[in-house]
Amino acid sequence: MQPSLSVIILAAGKGTRMQSAKPKVLQTLAGKSLLAHVLDTCHQLTVDETIIVHGFGGEQVKSEITNQYAQSSITWVAQTEQLGTGHAVKVTLSDLPTEGQSLILYGDVPLVSCQTLAALKTANTDGVSMLTLTVDNPFGLGRIKRDQAGNITAIIEQKDADTDEQGIKEINSGIYCVDNALLHKYLPELSNDNAQQEYYLTDIVKMAVADGITIAAIEPEHTFEIEGVNNRQQLASLERTWQSKLVADLQEAGVQFADPTRVDIRGTLTAGQDVFVDVGVVFEGDCTLGDNVYIEAGCIIKNAHIGNACHLKPYCVIDSTEVGAAVDIGPFAHLRPQTVLADNSKVGNFVEIKKSTIGHGSKVNHLSYVGDATVGSGVNVGAGVITCNYDGVNKSQTIIEDNAFIGSNASLVAPVTIGETAIVAAGSVITKDVDAKALAFGRARQTQKNDYQRPTKK
Repeated sequence: MQPSLSVIILAAGKGTRMQSAKPKVLQTLAGKSLLAHVLDTCHQLTVDETIIVHGFGGEQVKSEITNQYAQSSITWVAQTEQLGTGHAVKVTLSDLPTEGQSLILYGDVPLVSCQTLAALKTANTDGVSMLTLTVDNPFGLGRIKRDQAGNITAIIEQKDADTDEQGIKEINSGIYCVDNALLHKYLPELSNDNAQQEYYLTDIVKMAVADGITIAAIEPEHTFEIEGVNNRQQLASLERTWQSKLVADLQEAGVQFADPTRVDIRGTLTAGQDVFVDVGVVFEGDCTLGDNVYIEAGCIIKNAHIGNACHLKPYCVIDSTEVGAAVDIGPFAHLRPQTVLADNSKVGNFVEIKKSTIGHGSKVNHLSYVGDATVGSGVNVGAGVITCNYDGVNKSQTIIEDNAFIGSNASLVAPVTIGETAIVAAGSVITKDVDAKALAFGRARQTQKNDYQRPTKK
């Protein structure tokens, strides 16, 4: 039987070098906060308890994370004084079970993988396991000290390391999995007798070794898994690293990018085969692309499903929309939430659609607004057509039935229904229902004054 698992996330740092009023762990990477990345990874494990240690901007951190993870049980512990990582974990002891294991993670180290944490958890189920890495330039990082047999004996911080120890290339990531009984034993015994006058979490390794406990160490698959964020340059660098990883995974699945360095994925993107993505495209939230989708430059796609063989022309904004197969969109189209486009439909340039369904094969080609509407199949909506859905207080529905034809520059004042195969003449203002197969006019009769004298300047 596997021991119970707690997760302790240290998130109390101010992040002074960020030069921001926002707590560091709420800075965003790939569309979500650093802390949210860590929580999402933990949710892929079987976790019995999640403890977040907060400090600077703690109420802001609690508010944002609690709203985002309303279904999750999170224990919040305040670290009122910043006295080191050992102290940060120590303040959790009253909320930490004496049995089981604890993963110790950091709210500003966002990209550690679930696979790495699972391996760390099983590496040593009743002692201490830690994540280490061998690097070319270990300056500023804690060194892993081993004996001649290769066993870990201590972690030496940069400011406490002598010349020989500074030459060690294996470094401590700061990420551990520790038996809870050991945390309850060692943390109260920590001392701040060091160059930083802080309580080092790393000292528990030396204590465990003194008790004859073997320290297990594993390395992550990717270096970026242990990279922390202390300033905006590091945040930007890690953003590019993560984007490159996401793009590479999609390329392996059959997606072609015009320039892999000029696309942003701020959420989850799933794509079929033979998809093409041009430069400057941004994906946000949970997005799905079918096979043979072609997306041109500058599109922003958020929480949308795009069906097979769709063509998105430049600079479309598609938000929370369901798009069927073989649909043409754009350029410069704006699809707002709760919009559904059926197969073979077409939405053209400078068209805005909101909370509406566009039926099979229907076309809204030019300069139109369709809001709170149900449009049947085979409908043609002419240039400049407006569904007048708002009376200043209430939103009302427009229904356009199959094979209707709406002439250019018509205004459909909701609530209104246009019957099957009906025609609305160009320039009409329609305030009443139009019967099936009828032709509706709603405009002033044209008049003409011959030999009209044009005004002249005075």
